[in-house]
Amino acid sequence: MEGVFSPKLFTCIKGYERRQLPADVMAGVITGIVAIPLAIAFGIASGVGPTEGLVTAIIAGFIISALGGSKVQIGGPTGAFIVIVYGIIQQFGTGGLMIATLMAGIMLVVMGMARMGSVIKFVPYPVIVGFTGGIAVTIFSTQMNDFFGLGIENVPADFVDKWICYFGHWSEASLPAIAVGAVSLIIIIIAPKIAPKVPGSLLAIVTVTLGVWLLERFAGIEGIETIGDRYALPTGLPAPHVPEVRMEEGQNLWDVVRMLFPAAFTIAMLGAIESLLSAMVADGVTGDRHNSNTELIGQGLANMVVPFFGGIPATGAIARTMTNINNGGRTPVAGIVHSAVLLLVLLVLGPLVGYIPMPCLAAVLIMVAYNMSGWRSFIAISKNPKSDFIVLMVTFVLTVVFDLTVAIEVGLLLAVVLFLKRTSEAVQVRQFKNEIDPNAEVDINLHEERLKIAKGIEVYEIDGPYFFGIANKFDEIMNQVGDRPKVRVIRMRKVPFMDSTGIHNLQTLCEKAKKEGIEIVLSGVNPDVRTSLEKAGFREMVGEENICPNINVALARAEKLL
Repeated sequence: MEGVFSPKLFTCIKGYERRQLPADVMAGVITGIVAIPLAIAFGIASGVGPTEGLVTAIIAGFIISALGGSKVQIGGPTGAFIVIVYGIIQQFGTGGLMIATLMAGIMLVVMGMARMGSVIKFVPYPVIVGFTGGIAVTIFSTQMNDFFGLGIENVPADFVDKWICYFGHWSEASLPAIAVGAVSLIIIIIAPKIAPKVPGSLLAIVTVTLGVWLLERFAGIEGIETIGDRYALPTGLPAPHVPEVRMEEGQNLWDVVRMLFPAAFTIAMLGAIESLLSAMVADGVTGDRHNSNTELIGQGLANMVVPFFGGIPATGAIARTMTNINNGGRTPVAGIVHSAVLLLVLLVLGPLVGYIPMPCLAAVLIMVAYNMSGWRSFIAISKNPKSDFIVLMVTFVLTVVFDLTVAIEVGLLLAVVLFLKRTSEAVQVRQFKNEIDPNAEVDINLHEERLKIAKGIEVYEIDGPYFFGIANKFDEIMNQVGDRPKVRVIRMRKVPFMDSTGIHNLQTLCEKAKKEGIEIVLSGVNPDVRTSLEKAGFREMVGEENICPNINVALARAEKLL
């Protein structure tokens, strides 16, 4: 069994076959090329710049491949972080982002060391679809300024205010910018159909950038904003540094840390969910099995290192991971080559990045938003139980209108409450008055005689977990008006577990029965539940002989007590 921290690179290197190297190198080169426009776009959309996006993809991509728990996972910046990173930078600057990312990295390492990799997988699907769809809509809304060339310098952060601002500046839209954005979008959409092996986003950036440069140089068409007009151009890997943290008057660093904790927790949760989902999808394609705890630790270490180079949060990227797999990558060597390709681009082609038009980059992010939206999943979940659709829509609306932190917290809470409600409704409490038919208990006829219930005996059966959601329901049935029995048999063979509320409820019931002169007999208690009851003192409360292994013994004991 693999340990908590067992990087796949170490196990792969031991038995690495030379014939796999060409496939890994080719997959790494192609994945690196695919990652170029995405890393640049995510860095700019997050509020930092192209250099920071590339640096994140290089450093985090290397660490996630070298120290992660998946053989084929490709790490880097993703669209999921854009909204929350942008908000942190607006309020706390790049120094605040460094603290939040570092805290998130520590949380991920702690989750991995605590073996919480499998627990993260239990985040409800409607919550994931809801906040992913909400992020997609938010990313889409942030690109309207650049796509239409509106020229708004300070776009409001709030979703509603943002669109009000857009409509107020609609008359200032630039036709050349719209043309560049539209052509870019068309190339991205049709590229997979014409040249499946060529990344549509990269093809659009190269083609449109060259076209815009030629039009400006030879046709005199100007006014299309480029990355170089807005940001400093990449010149190489920055040296490690600690940026200044933006603080209000009277605040200290600890105050900022406390204020950033919810955002850091959201980053950690997003990173954990997205990376493990990506690893699970990869496992389904390759037939391999990732180590979820090692993956979380690898993700955490990447997010602890990246901030000191000015980078943004990173996680496993499903699209780039699938690109790696589809091109033959089967070991972490491919991910390391992907980072090397990006480093080469940063060192050699950095100045050329400045020529990329902003409307073209906006088109790339619009397609990212469309692919993230998961609109087909919305339609599918709408046909499921209403509670799932409610969770989906609440998470979606909160993500769009408020923020991701609130959406995840409320979405998870609502999902848990509705799950508990549904579980408690599924638990049945039955009363047997005169006889028990064993043939009605299973799906085959046992030809057994019916068990007679003597007068003065009541038999109740709990079918399902005995927890706080069902405790009051059982109490109400027990207190129904009727002839007071001398013995109550509580059949618990179908109770898989009891929580403290269920145990307290049963204790109260036994104490009340004792005062009324009613004997309690427990039947079919499984070993785990029996252990919990014994720790709570039930052996002394009801007597060892009144805790019976099955209904036959329990009825015989009840008749003896009569």
